[in-house]
Amino acid sequence: MSNDRTYTLRESEIDRRWYVVDAADQTLGRLATRIARVLEGKNKPTYTPSMDSGDHVIVLNASRVGVTRDKRESKIYSRHSGYPQGFKQESLGHLLERRPEEVIRRAVKGMLPRNRLGAQQLRKLKIYAGSDHPHQAQRPEPLT
Repeated sequence: MSNDRTYTLRESEIDRRWYVVDAADQTLGRLATRIARVLEGKNKPTYTPSMDSGDHVIVLNASRVGVTRDKRESKIYSRHSGYPQGFKQESLGHLLERRPEEVIRRAVKGMLPRNRLGAQQLRKLKIYAGSDHPHQAQRPEPLT
C-alpha cells in the first residue's frame, strides 16, 4: 500500500505577501486575470480551493488602464437601486473618469468565486488612481 498523503494547507501555514502592479497602459482584462490569480493563491504550489491562501495586491495608476476606444462607449455597467425608476446605466468611459478604481475592482470581482471566499479575497485588493500608495510598511514587491 502506498504512503502518499494529500497535502492540506492549514491557516497557520499561509504565507501572505504583498505585490504591487502598475496598471498604466495595460489591457484591463489581462491585468484583471493576473490579479485574480494572485488573490486566489493559484500562483502558489500550496493552492487550496476551499481556503483563502492568496496574497495582497496593490494596483497603481488605475486611471491610466488600457481600454479600446470602442469599448469605452459600448461597454455598459448597469445597476438598480430597487426603487421605481431606479435603473442606472453608465459607460466604461464615464466610469473611468468618475471612479477609475471601480473599473478594475469590478473586472477582478467577476473573475473571483461568487461566495464568501470570493468576497474575502476581494478585500485583499487595494486600488489607487495615482502612482502612490500608503502601504510602504508592507514592502510590496512587483508582480511578474
